Amino acid sequence: MKLQTFRRATGTGIAVLAMTATFAACSSEDEPAEGSGSGASSQTTDEGSGEQSAAAEGAGAETFGPGCSAIPTSGAGSFDGMVKDPVATAASNNPLLSTLVTAVTSIDGLADTLNGAAALTVFAPYNDAFAAIPEDQLNGMVMEGKEQGQESALYKVLAHHVVGSQEGTDSVVGEQDTLAGDQLTIEGDAESGMTVSDGTVTAKVLCGNIPTANATVYVIDKVLTGVK
Repeated sequence: MKLQTFRRATGTGIAVLAMTATFAACSSEDEPAEGSGSGASSQTTDEGSGEQSAAAEGAGAETFGPGCSAIPTSGAGSFDGMVKDPVATAASNNPLLSTLVTAVTSIDGLADTLNGAAALTVFAPYNDAFAAIPEDQLNGMVMEGKEQGQESALYKVLAHHVVGSQEGTDSVVGEQDTLAGDQLTIEGDAESGMTVSDGTVTAKVLCGNIPTANATVYVIDKVLTGVK
C-alpha cells in the first residue's frame, strides 16, 4: 500500500535552499523552549522507562514516555491543540518535529496526503534524530525529494514511518505494515518503554499515543532508514 492511494493535488512546497538551511541549522541553532529541543533530547534518550507523562490530562491523558514533558502545555503544539488538527498540520505546530515537517513539505502533495487520510499511525523522528544524519546526505535527499517527489529516496524513508491504520498503545505492538510496503516491529508497553524496529535501526518511543484529528503519533529518537 502506497501513499499515492490517498494522494490529492496541491501546490505545497518551499524553496530547496530554505529547506537546506533549516536542516543544517536544526541541531545547532534551535533553542529549547518549554522543555523542547536538544535540551530535552539528552534526558529523553537516556531515560529508558515509558512512564506516564506527569500530570497528563485532556488529550494527553493516555500519552506516555519521558519525552512527553517536552510537549508544549498550551497552544496549537500542545496535546489539546494537536488533537484538533490532521497529522501534518498538528506536527507543524510541534517544536520537536520541525525538521520532519520540513522533510514532508519538500515533497509536493505529501502534507495534504497525510492530512487527507482517514486513519494513520505515524512514527515521527524528532529533530535530533535527523541531526544524526550527515548534513550533506540529508540535504541531498531533500533536494532529490523536491525534484522527484514520490519516486525519491526521501519519500520512501518517510512512508516507512507511516502505518495505514490508527493504532493505540495496545494494538500497535507487534508487526505493522508501513505505507512503504515493508514492516516495523513494535515491542514493549507504556510502563516499561516501547521500541520500534525496521530490522536495522531500533528507535525508542520518546512520547507515544499522541492523538491528532486523523492519526496517532509516536515521537521516536531515530530515523528508520528502511535499509536492510
